[in-house]
Amino acid sequence: MKTFVLASASPARKRLLTNAGINPVVQASDFDESLVQLDNPQELVNTLAEKKAATVAKFYPQAVVLGCDSILSIDGEIHGKPKNAAEAIERWQLMSGKVGTLYTGHCLMAGTQVLVKCGITKVYFATVSDREIADYVATGEPLTCAGCFALEGKGGFFVENLIGCHSNVIGLSLPLLRTMLQDLGYQLADFWD
Repeated sequence: MKTFVLASASPARKRLLTNAGINPVVQASDFDESLVQLDNPQELVNTLAEKKAATVAKFYPQAVVLGCDSILSIDGEIHGKPKNAAEAIERWQLMSGKVGTLYTGHCLMAGTQVLVKCGITKVYFATVSDREIADYVATGEPLTCAGCFALEGKGGFFVENLIGCHSNVIGLSLPLLRTMLQDLGYQLADFWD
């Protein structure tokens, strides 16, 4: 079995992989995201995913390393994790009743091979009351998530529809990862435990 390394501290990404049969080595990247300033959301997440993977891959030259980064775009404005509860409340007031686009950059590195792709999912948010927003933000969940919500958690109550890959919204697109692994010459069974 080939070693699969997840260059992310995201528990949601690890859970997605583990539930799908891949037990990754988790090595969080220490890459400073503030070094990358891009206005195009797809370019931003792809660049950050590649930087994160590259930071970790140098420690695992024989492994397959996955770096990811996610952001939400609402009305053309890019949003990552909120800095605090006040920002999360403000963000949810903006998101309520709107459609956002969730971008997740994926970078796979295996030796000298590097493959970067982006998963894109449209997210239709419910109209949410100020009380619901305050109660949700008080749980702390939106403070840990790009886009200020966890689809697989309490935030799932406030998402009415998705167009695209649901696992992409959670942190990585499993179907996209499958095709990327195949593009590099691997099969899923190479990593299943």
